[in-house]
Amino acid sequence: MRADRKPGPEPATSTRAEPANKVEALADWTDGRLGIYALSKSNLRKIFPDHWSFMLGEICLYTFIIIILTGVWLTLFFVPSMGEVVYDGSYVPLKGIRMSEAYASTLGISFEIRGGLLIRQIHHWSAIVFVAAMFTHMFRVFFTGAFRKPREINWLFGAGLLILGMFDGFMGYSLPDDLLSGTGIRFMEGAVLAVPIVGSYIEMFMFGGQFPGSIIIPRLFTVHVLLIPGIMLGLLVAHLILVFYHKHTQFAGPGRTNENVVGMPLMPVYMAKAGGFFFLVFGVVAAMAAIATVNPIWLYGPYRPDQVSTDAQPDWYMGFSEGLIRIMPGWEIGLWGHTLVMGVFLPLMIFPLILVAIWSYPFLEAWITGDKREHHIADRPRNAPVRTAFGAAWIALYLILLAAGGNDLLATHFHLSINAITNAARIGFFVGPVIVFVITKRWCLGLQRRDREKVLHGRETGVIQRLQHGEFVEIHAPLPQDRLYTLTSHDQPQPVVLPPAVDENGVPRKVSIWKRARAKLSRGFYGEGAQITKPTAEEHEKISSGHGHH
Repeated sequence: MRADRKPGPEPATSTRAEPANKVEALADWTDGRLGIYALSKSNLRKIFPDHWSFMLGEICLYTFIIIILTGVWLTLFFVPSMGEVVYDGSYVPLKGIRMSEAYASTLGISFEIRGGLLIRQIHHWSAIVFVAAMFTHMFRVFFTGAFRKPREINWLFGAGLLILGMFDGFMGYSLPDDLLSGTGIRFMEGAVLAVPIVGSYIEMFMFGGQFPGSIIIPRLFTVHVLLIPGIMLGLLVAHLILVFYHKHTQFAGPGRTNENVVGMPLMPVYMAKAGGFFFLVFGVVAAMAAIATVNPIWLYGPYRPDQVSTDAQPDWYMGFSEGLIRIMPGWEIGLWGHTLVMGVFLPLMIFPLILVAIWSYPFLEAWITGDKREHHIADRPRNAPVRTAFGAAWIALYLILLAAGGNDLLATHFHLSINAITNAARIGFFVGPVIVFVITKRWCLGLQRRDREKVLHGRETGVIQRLQHGEFVEIHAPLPQDRLYTLTSHDQPQPVVLPPAVDENGVPRKVSIWKRARAKLSRGFYGEGAQITKPTAEEHEKISSGHGHH
């Protein structure tokens, strides 16, 4: 038999007999359907570690929000069309000039819509700061080893956001169809045409015919405001979910281990900080936009295929791609009646290889070390000399290519030979990263030696004491326990060791080339000369007890 429940009022989830006001009544109503009380109780008091460098990620988030808000406003007035009109707006120097509707509408936003120029500037500056913050944020993650297990997927999401942001920025400053951005689109067209066999077909598809065609601006507009931002929003949400789940890595210190989190609760501490910091970032970006003009399209004029803007440069984050093209010799190979333009095609292939190297590094390091543990303690860059040296070498390569991408400006501003600058950049492309790698690695090892000396002998006090036999020595004060812990709590992985050449029966072992390569790379990362052995407790006790210590 089935016993039916008597009809009656549904049990209330709130402990209050009667809501105090309409807000509480709405909260009770929502909780009865979504369970927000239990969800808030379990998540709003979640503890997160705290460090100033975490603000770099917040700057990325806040500038992305500013980009979306200002971008929505700009789409209300921008006309993504390459149809020609005769300009009759308020900017007198261009009156009577034939131009595209895209360029004319951008001039209208800048000079005829109240606050339009400021919103354009905020949008553009936000994009620049977003990419800069993404670079800096990823450097922080890289140099501290925060990409290791279990955060490899989040590294992929972050790298994807950075790369998509760079390409979306390129499309964004191409939309006004001015002479500067048109030159950039022409650069892209040349790169596409350099692709063997299919390059001309891709170019015809992109431009709807011969360059410049009549549909590239509408297509860039769709990709810029819909496709890429949609993908980025999805990656951003996934990134934040994983950050919330894994939390940030915390820096070494007393009481901090891989098994705990020392920090402040999400609510109210982090929420209050985040709210204030958002408006601070918004205010700084708005001040930059009001003071410093970026991309003054009215000075360049409308795009014409028969003209090239002088000192045409892309935004800084795409400058290294142009640097690759400028330092490459103009080599060409003729095959079966076709010309392979190596001067463009080869740099075009190097560019994605650099991006793939960024994406794959966490997995490469995990393979070299064989480390499958979870890491929630951030490394000090000096304690990972080879990784830090690789990062510094990559930055050096980026800066060299950025300078090569502006070789004409360097030549005119500093009265130098453009050929000399190009040749120097070619040499620097191969030599510069190697020199920076060696210097950075030795620098890190020197800092490790200094930390070792501090642990064993204490810090220098500047107080000179004369001993009984006439020797002058400096007094060293012992470090406090929390400082000792910070300087000695890091791991020092050991290099992978290959098994003996023969087994116990005298039979030669077969070792694959991959295992040999892994062992060699591991010795390079963690072998002799790659790290300074940190002092043991016995060494510290022996010296601090007075044996040879002043």
